[in-house]
Amino acid sequence: MARNPAALQTASTATAPLQDVVVIGGGPAGVSAAIYSARKGLKVTLIADRIGGQVKDTLGIENFISVPQTTGQELSGGLQAHMNAYEITVKEHLKVSKVEQGDIKTVTLSSGEVLHSKTLIVATGAKWRELGVPGEKENIGNGVAYCPHCDGPFFKGKDVAVIGGGNSGIEAALDLAGIVKSVTVFEFMPDLKADKVLVDQARQRNNITILKNVATESIVAANGKVNALVYKNRDTGEQHELPLSAVFVQIGLVPNSHFLGDLLELTKHGEIVINEKCQTSEAGIYACGDVTTVPYKQIVVAMGEGTKASLASFEYLLTNGEQLDKAYAQMQAASQELA
Repeated sequence: MARNPAALQTASTATAPLQDVVVIGGGPAGVSAAIYSARKGLKVTLIADRIGGQVKDTLGIENFISVPQTTGQELSGGLQAHMNAYEITVKEHLKVSKVEQGDIKTVTLSSGEVLHSKTLIVATGAKWRELGVPGEKENIGNGVAYCPHCDGPFFKGKDVAVIGGGNSGIEAALDLAGIVKSVTVFEFMPDLKADKVLVDQARQRNNITILKNVATESIVAANGKVNALVYKNRDTGEQHELPLSAVFVQIGLVPNSHFLGDLLELTKHGEIVINEKCQTSEAGIYACGDVTTVPYKQIVVAMGEGTKASLASFEYLLTNGEQLDKAYAQMQAASQELA
């Protein structure tokens, strides 16, 4: 078999053998899970809309340990190159439309193709909830950011804003306050939603200003860089413009778990509930990365979680291999009878 996912993409799923592991998601967690599984000699298929996932949209990365500086495009290319060294069947530019549980998992793709696998690893990530105001999408990477840990250091000594007064927003403000010149927090509601202990800490910082009951109207840029934010006082209707260099949007993450329906236990926010071994509520299904309840949505964390999910699924295969082979034989026999 060719050691090149691009070549393996052309294989027909109609005759695809039973997979040991199907990984859904092509970001750091998914690629890590696929590589670790392939290194165990397992039959592995990875399904992804695109290799790199959300990382591909990240301009600068300076917190990927051992690599002082890289970009999302470069890291995504590295993920692909590393996979090329292993026998991993890659189904790119596809999504999963349905997953059916059983001893053998059935995965239906957006193309109509169907895969069968002994185990499943969900690594579909999450997307940042967007403000939906003029100037936001156009300036992502040029002053509009969603990850203070990743992008905060790029604005050292600058004036920045954080949109959102929940825990993530106030934590972002506290994080940024040690790097930037000033942070202005914008909260849409009359009261902050963050825990009191965080709010008290923020109020003690002389470079954090908190504005409540305000609505972000637009983000302004000049010469390809963000330079101001326009907001409205919801009490008076007055409009203001605040000069700044960056806007960090912290109004929540949306986990990409909708395609699972009610198959797995999810939190009220849509995160897949997992234990310390990345096991979900269903036997043989594992999850890792930003789509799960694991805190700290970071590339290095996601890679580690992908590794854990792979090793845990391998343990499951060792323990249940004989039972799973019998289940697949019964599935095939039943299919032939219907035919």
